[in-house]
Amino acid sequence: MDIDLSPKLPKKSYGGEGGSYHAWCPNELPMLKQGNIGAGKLLLEKDGLALPRFSDSAKVAYVLQGSGVAGIVLPEKEEKVLAIKTGDSIALPFGVITWWYNKDDTELQILFLGDTKTGHKPGSFTDIFLTGSNGIFTGFSTEFVCRAWDVDESTAKSLVSSQTGTGIIKVGSGVKMPEPNKDHRSGMALNCLEAPLDVDIKGGGRVVVLNTKNLPLVGEVGFGADLVRLDGNAMCSPGFSCDSALQVTYIVRGSGRAQIVGVDGKRVLDTMVQAGNLFIVPRFFVVSKISENEGLEWFSIVTTPNPIFTHMAGRTSAWKALSPGVLQASFNVSPEVEKTFRSKRMNSEIFFAPSN
Repeated sequence: MDIDLSPKLPKKSYGGEGGSYHAWCPNELPMLKQGNIGAGKLLLEKDGLALPRFSDSAKVAYVLQGSGVAGIVLPEKEEKVLAIKTGDSIALPFGVITWWYNKDDTELQILFLGDTKTGHKPGSFTDIFLTGSNGIFTGFSTEFVCRAWDVDESTAKSLVSSQTGTGIIKVGSGVKMPEPNKDHRSGMALNCLEAPLDVDIKGGGRVVVLNTKNLPLVGEVGFGADLVRLDGNAMCSPGFSCDSALQVTYIVRGSGRAQIVGVDGKRVLDTMVQAGNLFIVPRFFVVSKISENEGLEWFSIVTTPNPIFTHMAGRTSAWKALSPGVLQASFNVSPEVEKTFRSKRMNSEIFFAPSN
């Protein structure tokens, strides 16, 4: 597979006084287009508002930093107003309307990963804004606005032309923004830093998996996600998605080394990764990571709602299931070497703490 898999940083797409939006470009990260994956990051300053919009793609949002308020309108449903904070993951099915607001001093950062197979451009999200200089209101004539919303001409002109911002604005002091409703979080958001751990290996790492059980909307989105926190100098076992899924990984914190091996047994990536990087593991490619001293944390989506992984090292690895004679013949080694190989990693799985 002759394609660039190296990690990339996003580029600014638009912004203003209230914040900015950054996206990963399919021309720089070809796997986005090939895998029909979109990726973007929203940064909101204090009182920044990402104007209401709907998207051409289903997404998962993950709050990287800060706290704020999210408004979500599912098709033919009432608005849900959620308090959001670092670690929150929100499934956004195709067709939802969203807005995002930061009322605090700390910058609010939200990552978006999703599937662009229904999108206008493979590998890129297209957001359709309801208002603003590029909103759908500005495209209709005054006559159509008057008729559709039953307003007079003066009101119609005000609706069409008053908001000159594009995508993101700063809310003035005279506007009262809605307060979040704590009941609206149920079934809409899951905090990955507070949720029960699916994997917890002492000295190795921890995993929280988002699936249809703990966040039912994942089923409507069509893919699962997870947050992995690898301890300092620990290793994540080589593994692959055995159900033909792509793995899209964003490095949240820390740094480390990643290797990817292709289906032909050749190493296609061997590189350092750090906070802010995004990279994609193709179907059936095997990936492994080793963290630096400060550890390594990443958020990933996998393009199936309930992914299944096969790990190649550890107590539950595929090698442990194979017969000794098959291993000996496959590796062309002595029985002693096969026995040594099989005897290792009997008490560890998925994550391996650094050796003393």
